[in-house]
Amino acid sequence: MHEFRHGELKRGRGGKVKNPQQAIAIALSEAGASNQQLPAENRHKLKRTEAKQRRGETAQAREEISSTRRKQSTEPTRGDLYQQAWRADIPGRSRMSKDELQHALAQHRP
Repeated sequence: MHEFRHGELKRGRGGKVKNPQQAIAIALSEAGASNQQLPAENRHKLKRTEAKQRRGETAQAREEISSTRRKQSTEPTRGDLYQQAWRADIPGRSRMSKDELQHALAQHRP
């Protein structure tokens, strides 16, 4: 349901799932709790889902990993550098890369 609420749940043949009941059916199937499948199929789907979670292939796991990386990084982002360049009124800042912004800010500072 998390993927459904955030528009990340996909159908088997492509496209987003728009029906909440279909999202529930997909979630039950992935959790191995569907009453529409054989118990062996349910066990197989549950193992596959758990393996995806261990590998970090779920949308929620990807978001957690990326947010952790953002928190651990002490290096300023290009957006941060752009804001500093804007405050310093450095010309041509919108076309500069992150490295170019760092270099321009270093030269601008006394």
